[in-house]
Amino acid sequence: MLIRISDFLHDVSSGKLALLALIIFILFGAFVLPREAARAEQVSEGAGSPDTNLFYTAGDLYELAEIYGPEGRVAYVRARYTFDVAFPLVYGFFLVTAISWIVGRVIEGGSRFRLVNLAPVFAVLFDFLENLSTSAVMLRYPQQTAVAYLAPILSLIKWIFVYGSFVILGLLLIFRILRLVRNA
Repeated sequence: MLIRISDFLHDVSSGKLALLALIIFILFGAFVLPREAARAEQVSEGAGSPDTNLFYTAGDLYELAEIYGPEGRVAYVRARYTFDVAFPLVYGFFLVTAISWIVGRVIEGGSRFRLVNLAPVFAVLFDFLENLSTSAVMLRYPQQTAVAYLAPILSLIKWIFVYGSFVILGLLLIFRILRLVRNA
């Protein structure tokens, strides 16, 4: 199944689509991200957001829920199902199309290494799972919930796949440039 998904992503990705995804990613980062970051900063009273941290604990999550207060927790959950649905789709679209397109120029067809284009898919998946788990904590606060212990793990896995996807993209770009220079 993963091979079929990977192959489909390779088939639909093109240089033009990757460029469009890059433009959307840049525009989102320039206009939407700063506004949402400022809103989150205001709602959290400077305490931050768990989903921007690489490491945190269930205790840290409950501490943030307390700091946010009732209105802040509602705003946090609302942001998870508006902005934080859009942003993973935006960065995922960019990373999947860019990696898939460049892989087609660097790695031979049939190679298992072509599956690296799935890393951003897993980043988006774990981002959504993280959002569900942290939202559950905020909605149920002050009640304890077992998912609070899962949220930090999902966040860490998400960041591994997000950062890993950018590393993969960077390495593929270097390989592509080296191949172009050698063939020139």
